[in-house]
Amino acid sequence: MKLASFRYAEKERIGFEADSALVDLNAALEALGRPERFHDMMAFIADGEPALEAARAAQRFIAGNAASVERIPLAEVSWHPPVRRPYKICGIAMNNSASDARKISAPDHPLFFLKPASCLIGHREAIEVRDYYGSVHPEPELAVVISRICRDVPVSEALDCVFGYTIFNDVTGNGMRSEDMVHYYALYPSKDDPNQLERREQHLSYTARYKGSDTFGPMGPYLVTRDEVADPHALEVRCWHKDELIAEDSTAYYTYSIPEVIAYITRFHTLWPGDVIALGTAFRPGAGGRRSLHTANVTALGGPVAIEITGLGRLENPVRKV
Repeated sequence: MKLASFRYAEKERIGFEADSALVDLNAALEALGRPERFHDMMAFIADGEPALEAARAAQRFIAGNAASVERIPLAEVSWHPPVRRPYKICGIAMNNSASDARKISAPDHPLFFLKPASCLIGHREAIEVRDYYGSVHPEPELAVVISRICRDVPVSEALDCVFGYTIFNDVTGNGMRSEDMVHYYALYPSKDDPNQLERREQHLSYTARYKGSDTFGPMGPYLVTRDEVADPHALEVRCWHKDELIAEDSTAYYTYSIPEVIAYITRFHTLWPGDVIALGTAFRPGAGGRRSLHTANVTALGGPVAIEITGLGRLENPVRKV
């Protein structure tokens, strides 16, 4: 099932795709005579299997009763991120075998960072950039949405924590990352004498600006339920900038699989229903000498940017200078 959050006729709604249109889920449940109602996607996800059963019943009902519920044209809605205010958005850094050649040193576990929910925008909403951001480029990624509260999840059980999949653009401001880079001496307890401090030379840059600025998280248009994605590690990922293909890759090239990522994150953070994990950038430029997505500086060049992932649809966003 392809689920969506959207605004239509001055009303906020959640619904599902049917016949290349959208159906308001609550309207379909009312027409079916079912009592369930869902305020938003977070409430729907938190309700778990009963919510999915109700939605599937509504889907079957409208398929056999075509005139019972309005079909809403896709072009007439304002799209929201499928999950509008998740508690956490976890981004996985350099999780692609194409990154390996660029690593001077790296740990033997997934690297992750957090993005705020305020960065999220929906399909067709504008990525906003400002001159003082410097260089900003898109990063096409598969994202998973979590189904239930989970902590210390074994790898073997991690996929059971996935509600569904969506497209995520981990917009990244390289200019701000460079400005916020610190080369310094960190202080640690001495290995020889824990009461004494020793200095260690390090480089760091915090992600709050260059990963988390407003509109740096386009997501959608759909949240596709887990049962509709047979193998999330065999999905083609493509990204366009101004109609030029700048990346074509596959989720088969993850350094760390989805179960490994979920298991690792839950060693440190409790994940809650609706939380989002963006699995890492697909950035291989592909055959034919295509330019890299890292050259698609939307601050200077504008947009739009579009991402397609097998079975999940197409996420497209214009770029607006503010």
